[in-house]
Amino acid sequence: MLPQISREKQLGILRKMLMIRRAEEHVIRFNEDYEGLIRGHFHVYIGQEATGVSVCEALTPEDYVFSTHRNHGHVIAKGGDPGRVLAEIIGRETGYCRGRAGTFHVAAPDLGIIHTSAIVGGCLALAAGAAFASQVQESKAVTVVFFGDGAMEEGVFYEALNMAKLWQLPLIFLMENNYRRVGRSGTIYKTTSELARRTRAGEGPFFVEARTHPWPGNEGAHPKLVAGSTNIDWAWDAAAVPDAVRSWYAEGDPVLIFARELVKDGGVGRDEIQQLDAAVRKEADEAAHFALESPLPDPQDAVKFAYAGRES
Repeated sequence: MLPQISREKQLGILRKMLMIRRAEEHVIRFNEDYEGLIRGHFHVYIGQEATGVSVCEALTPEDYVFSTHRNHGHVIAKGGDPGRVLAEIIGRETGYCRGRAGTFHVAAPDLGIIHTSAIVGGCLALAAGAAFASQVQESKAVTVVFFGDGAMEEGVFYEALNMAKLWQLPLIFLMENNYRRVGRSGTIYKTTSELARRTRAGEGPFFVEARTHPWPGNEGAHPKLVAGSTNIDWAWDAAAVPDAVRSWYAEGDPVLIFARELVKDGGVGRDEIQQLDAAVRKEADEAAHFALESPLPDPQDAVKFAYAGRES
């Protein structure tokens, strides 16, 4: 049963979830179809779209988000341009960090995403610092820091948690646990909206666990499209999905689950969702083309942006 969220908001959440899915599918094809386009390992956000989108939809443009090695989805969820995200992933000048950050460190300060880190738990202390700055400046900004269950084995998690509680920082710890139960988009949005309101009122910090069902395409050394591109019609009939991964797409895919819920409880027609997906596919294709056609940084500019506030 969907919570009481406007139809427009529900479709907006689905649209961003679809955009993340289509963009990440392009990332995997960048690796599979091109030699050396992505240098080294990479991670994708497939299977966790409900969390990132629903949380970021509950925030304001002034709020801060700190991300992880699966940052692509968080940046798009906060309003990032998919073309600039994809361009950064393949090291192009038009990327958010002008090709210098790559897949692990896509950051967008203008969106409130100051830094991302591939280090497990690497952003926890930074997020606490940003929240402390907001408190000192008496701003109403809320900081959300995403991290996985593995980060709870790191000392910095407990240090940041302790400091945040001691000083009652405006900080939400958002742990994305690759468990076996899927988070519902509407529920996550409602929960985060309420916690963001309470955090602004000085009641923070808060800890949230979002459980997600691991996508089977992440099981190898590099993510693979184990069932090909997601077909939105699988929301109602997953018979065409390969047997080995059918259960995930039928029972664990947050995009397909939410699409199915919208048709069942939200008064949205299948044809409307199919049209929405077609529009998102077109936009994602254009974003991928933009990234591929963008220039590499000039080698002579390699030392630029080494210091804050300086281009040389």
